[in-house]
Amino acid sequence: MKKKILALALAAVMVLSLAACGGSKTEAPAEAPAETEQTEAPAEAVTYNIGICQLAPHPALDAATQGFRDALEEALPGQVTFDEQNAAGESATCATIVNGFVSAGVDLIMANATPALQAAVAATSDIPVLGTSVTEYGVALGIKDFNGTVGTNVSGTSDLAPLDQQAAMVTEWFPEAKTVGLLYCSAEANSQYQVDTVQAELEKLGLTCTQYPFSDTNDMASVTQNAVDNSDVLYVPTDNTCANNTGIIDNIARPAGVPVICGEEGICGGCGVATLSISYYDLGVATGKMAAKVLTGEADIASMPIEYAPQFTKKYNETICTDLGLTVPDGYEVIA
Repeated sequence: MKKKILALALAAVMVLSLAACGGSKTEAPAEAPAETEQTEAPAEAVTYNIGICQLAPHPALDAATQGFRDALEEALPGQVTFDEQNAAGESATCATIVNGFVSAGVDLIMANATPALQAAVAATSDIPVLGTSVTEYGVALGIKDFNGTVGTNVSGTSDLAPLDQQAAMVTEWFPEAKTVGLLYCSAEANSQYQVDTVQAELEKLGLTCTQYPFSDTNDMASVTQNAVDNSDVLYVPTDNTCANNTGIIDNIARPAGVPVICGEEGICGGCGVATLSISYYDLGVATGKMAAKVLTGEADIASMPIEYAPQFTKKYNETICTDLGLTVPDGYEVIA
């Protein structure tokens, strides 16, 4: 009996002891998470992919492309990448190039020269297209009663110089001349526009004019020879095929003593005596500034009017003038 009472007493003590232990266990309150300062990461600058299609490698177009790139990189530093491709004078290659740009989803296409512009317009109605070194957009794009704004996804800059003043240079340099041969590539619509306009101006001055169109480089030499044989002076417009093949013209005209008045400085540097020309680099710069506005949304390309060169300069080719024994009129700068 005593053992049973003792056992019960011990059991009671153990229960009380366990209860005491359980009651002494407390959990520390969870610490509030430390507040962290949240800052927004700086937004990354938008980058733009630009496709450049240049018809051919010659000084005027090269300068326009360089001016375009320089202006766009200055306006959007570190934000532009360029895919620059040259069609080597082949219009069909322009189409291949711009179709590649469209497939790649570039943000803007710069089309340097009329065939490049025509190819870009045919390839897309969505991607912004800026032309440069294009003489007359209405003629190039078949727009009747062109008012200076294309009104679609197309705008750009024109290299059109005052054609009446270019025509007047013929009589300024060669007052005794009676016949003028207008040499150009018939595949270039803007060349046809220029020679038609210049011919009208020359005929007002009492000169007899004959157009000498060639289809491509295959018949260029024979047509040039015919023009030289039947003309006192030649006039060559801002024609891309002529610009890319000035040696053909010079090798025929200079030995025959027939001078050439040119539509732009690059052609004049290769085969001409004088020109009233623009800065193609500055023209490219103007195009690049337009591109920056289009890309950033500052301007709507559909409402952007075509821009023109701000100034024109009379220049002469010193070497050819010396070879032909010509006296340079006042007001002309030598082509460097």
